[in-house]
Amino acid sequence: MATADIAEVVSQSDVVVMGIPSQSFRSVLQTVKEHIRPWVPVISLTKGLEMTTHKRMTEIINEILPGHPAGVLTGPNLAREVMAGYAAASVLAMEDPVITQALQRVFHSGLFRVYTNKDVIGCELGGVLKNVIAIATGMGDGLGAGENTRSALISRGLAEITQLGVAMGAQAQTFAGLAGIGDLVATCTSEKSRNRHVGFHLGQGKTIREIIDDMHMVAEGVKSAPVVMQLANEHKVDMPIAREVYQVIQGESNAARAYRGLLRADIGSEFDDC
Repeated sequence: MATADIAEVVSQSDVVVMGIPSQSFRSVLQTVKEHIRPWVPVISLTKGLEMTTHKRMTEIINEILPGHPAGVLTGPNLAREVMAGYAAASVLAMEDPVITQALQRVFHSGLFRVYTNKDVIGCELGGVLKNVIAIATGMGDGLGAGENTRSALISRGLAEITQLGVAMGAQAQTFAGLAGIGDLVATCTSEKSRNRHVGFHLGQGKTIREIIDDMHMVAEGVKSAPVVMQLANEHKVDMPIAREVYQVIQGESNAARAYRGLLRADIGSEFDDC
């Protein structure tokens, strides 16, 4: 049953699932706080970072609702396909394995497979950072750059995601799973992807304002890009793809110039230990 009465829903819930855009997550959670029963788990579906604090959504949950187990459900889950009943896989990340396994059974179904992971930081960051890379691949598609270019961007984008994620406390292997490469491929290649959509139209010559005004949904990568670059600078991680996306979104560059910048970027060993 659908309802607009948040008090009615939350006060009776054994699990609260937050599918709220990142910049409204805190304010809605404050409302939830007024009605939620003690110790009820709170699961985030949001793939973004709070712009003012740079916090992940589970960090906001822990701040506002201490004592409530916080987790994230993430992965290659394009909303329209999930709603249409197509098969999909996701990952539920929480610190407490007992609670995680109990909630795994809640979310898991025949066509929606849910795996577990203890790496909350990595799973959340994978969902955030892939949005920025998806804008880059969309720009390439809009420019007609070709499939070789798309594959290179996905691969090197994954390297950037992994480097920043590990620097922030994530486990490298997480980015080889559903929350990393799985989500990245889906978001970078699907025409249903909102972030790829933004990039595609940037590649076609539209401004970011024109694109956002025409959209009816949130593309988290647009909001996350400035925060991602601040985190990259803070952790001294070089992210040339994310940096070019950020400059285009800020109006400091355009898609064609961004691709020329990537071609001029320094090259070296593919892996740090080679």
